[in-house]
Amino acid sequence: MSKSSLTLTDAIRNTLVVVLAGGRGSRLKQLTHVQAKPAVPFAGKFRIIDFALSNTVNSGFRQVGVLTQYHMHTLIQHVQAGWGFLRAEFNEFIQVWPAQQTMQTSEWYQGTADAVYQNIDIIEAHKPKYILILGGDHIYKQDYRILLEEHISRNADVSVCCVPVPRKEASGFGVMDVDETGRIAQFIEKPENPPTMPDDDTRSLASMGIYLFSADALTEQLRRDAVEAGSSHDFGKDLIPHMVPRLNVFAHRFTDSCVRRHKDDAPYWRDVGTVDAYWEANMDLVSVTPDLDLYDRDWPIWTYQRQYPAAKFVFDDDERRGMAVDSLVSGGCIVSGSVVRRSLLYSDVRVHSYCTIEDSILLPGCEVGRNCRLKKVIVGQNCTIPPNTVIGEDSVADAKHFFRTEEGVVLVSSDDLEKLADENG
Repeated sequence: MSKSSLTLTDAIRNTLVVVLAGGRGSRLKQLTHVQAKPAVPFAGKFRIIDFALSNTVNSGFRQVGVLTQYHMHTLIQHVQAGWGFLRAEFNEFIQVWPAQQTMQTSEWYQGTADAVYQNIDIIEAHKPKYILILGGDHIYKQDYRILLEEHISRNADVSVCCVPVPRKEASGFGVMDVDETGRIAQFIEKPENPPTMPDDDTRSLASMGIYLFSADALTEQLRRDAVEAGSSHDFGKDLIPHMVPRLNVFAHRFTDSCVRRHKDDAPYWRDVGTVDAYWEANMDLVSVTPDLDLYDRDWPIWTYQRQYPAAKFVFDDDERRGMAVDSLVSGGCIVSGSVVRRSLLYSDVRVHSYCTIEDSILLPGCEVGRNCRLKKVIVGQNCTIPPNTVIGEDSVADAKHFFRTEEGVVLVSSDDLEKLADENG
């Protein structure tokens, strides 16, 4: 059966999804010191990887391999606990494929393409017609069925998902030069002089790191690249540029397949790979109408978390009132006689009396002692903030004890607090 004769339903059943979730995410600093970037909490109750996996399930794809490597334990626990509901007897699965030594290699993954290549035997055992490669570290909602349908209609060997970005920002991405049909004429990884879009010379088409391959084309290229001298074995740097002049390589506009509240809404896709970007994406969620709609019942974001009691706010005195305004407060939280404004409290956070929390993110398991003031702070998981602590008001003091970004976001970790306690005797 040729790929053009497959119905969309058949094509979905014959598509294997591979999620690249082994990245360290070092730009997130202490947030990824003990866990991979895809496992970092986001939006109060989710983890970053939940968005790619939710898109996959909501799109109807039921064969998924999650490639892990760096600090994989937390991520494996989460995937096993929250994503094990598919039925193996129907050939449905979401499996974790950790990096491993084989007869062919004893190396860690050397690049994104190498990560897939090292699992090529597992991939080919499933006999897919199409292979969808996803990153596990971006926040977005996308219907992959539309991508697959376009891929088939174009008789493409690979489709590269892309978003328009201002040309001055495009040097941080893989950028593509396309013709009027969407065919990619040139793909350049992080170019100094990015090509612009055909219809807008102020913007460039940037790769989202989402690739849909016809399986035969991908496996052939992976084997070729694996023995290529000088290759970094990366999709954006090596495989895609090599394929562009030789095969049918097309750009897929994210605007055509993104899931949004209204047709005229701007497509939402975020790389939360820096502390500032992570803070900004979380802060957007406390606005009246966030760009990311988490309340969409037609395209839910699935996850797993412990069953906590409802959030609780206690005391109603003039100087000791438990309240939260323009904020997200997750299950298990107790705000005791303190004020929370424009902030996110993740699961199982305790804020004791006489505190003011503003423009801040408190990750799961945090506890804030009495009389604290936190402004524009990210508090890492399971941190205990001592009573009378003030963070976010004195940039010099903050930078001395904690990581502080150029935008003034202060990241607080347990190690930082232990060092501070030792300094204070």
